[in-house]
Amino acid sequence: MKFVDEATIIVEAGKGGHGCLSFRREKYVPKGGPDGGDGGDGGSVYLEADDALNTLIDYRFQRKYKAQNGEPGAGRNCSGSKGEDMVLPVPVGTTVVDMDTHEVLGDLTRAGERLKVAQGGFHGLGNTRFKSSVNRAPRQTTPGSEGEARNLRLELKVLADVGLLGMPNAGKSTFIRSVSAARPKVANYPFTTLVPNLGVVSVQAHQSFVIADIPGLIEGAAEGAGLGIRFLKHLVRTRLLLHLVDVAPYDGSSPAESVQAIAAELEKFSETLSNRERWLVLNKVDMVAEEDREAHCQAIIDELGWQGPVFRISALSGEGTKPLTQAVMRWIEARAEEESQNPEVAEQERQRRAQMDEEARARIEAERAARRAARKNDDDDDDDFDDDDYDVEVVYAPE
Repeated sequence: MKFVDEATIIVEAGKGGHGCLSFRREKYVPKGGPDGGDGGDGGSVYLEADDALNTLIDYRFQRKYKAQNGEPGAGRNCSGSKGEDMVLPVPVGTTVVDMDTHEVLGDLTRAGERLKVAQGGFHGLGNTRFKSSVNRAPRQTTPGSEGEARNLRLELKVLADVGLLGMPNAGKSTFIRSVSAARPKVANYPFTTLVPNLGVVSVQAHQSFVIADIPGLIEGAAEGAGLGIRFLKHLVRTRLLLHLVDVAPYDGSSPAESVQAIAAELEKFSETLSNRERWLVLNKVDMVAEEDREAHCQAIIDELGWQGPVFRISALSGEGTKPLTQAVMRWIEARAEEESQNPEVAEQERQRRAQMDEEARARIEAERAARRAARKNDDDDDDDFDDDDYDVEVVYAPE
């Protein structure tokens, strides 16, 4: 199954049923009076978070959803049946955006959480409602109202505490395999990871966190090079970024320059995200002779002028991974405790995430606009950009 993390759909709530115009007509009851019933309310449309789902692919095949209309009223004061609500399951972590107003309608982050996205039409009134002492035979009714219709964009962002950054082949997938039960594909060629992978890291009993392996970036990703910047939006919900760097790249490139290139792409994508807490993780230290290892790593740190935490690991052998995961766990717990005790800190975090969301949407839309323009300049017949263009399965074979 393909991983689809964005989809556009049209939802329409049901119409309300019309009120009924009717008068009681029975034998021996010549003036029975009005008995027209009300219509039924139209069904509403809801989205519900379902932890059994992990992709929005179903919404690529069917994009229009309509709830049931309410039934009209009938004589003998019979009200119409209410239209059945429509509940659409989405993965946990889905953000819902109104495409016409750009308003964020909600964020479904817990299994079972439900969000109403289209209000059903209200029922019309039958003529019984208008009966009074001066209006014994009312002929007034009201129609049911139209149901709400909306164009929605569903954005799936993985729910992870920690996100991994780095160039292709920096060892991110190997690291997540080393510290969790996740088994992403690992190979000796770039862009092995095409979609985000999640792993649960268990530090000890009742202590664990979720880590996200994001497809590698390259220089120029913000302009569409490589896999682009699309998957960076999955880092919005993370609390901590681990920047993995290969200390002994096979192509002889500079590790420090690789770190700087990724940092520059991150800042282009979202300045707020680039200011997130970020730790430097020097990976593949076992590829450097033991007597030269410390000097080699320190040279990278000095060239970067890095002031934050630094860890030296070998994801393949597991060397140094345990102290790293323990430090991450302590940091996450301290941050969570601070937010629980101080509402102002929690509100600041919420605002930061909202700002990152806004910046991410703007940057991704700018990249899409650039691709549309490029296609138009190339006189491509298919110049209408579609999100399905992002969903091409590509396999890079080693030379």
